[in-house]
Amino acid sequence: MLEAVFTALVIAVGVGSAWFAGYVVYRLLKGQR
Repeated sequence: MLEAVFTALVIAVGVGSAWFAGYVVYRLLKGQR
């Protein structure tokens, strides 16, 4: 059970980091134009 929780946490952090990075890049590109 602990492995499932750890895996879910890693996936959540990965998705959150990817979304945040994409959001920052989108804001930067939108700000330059």
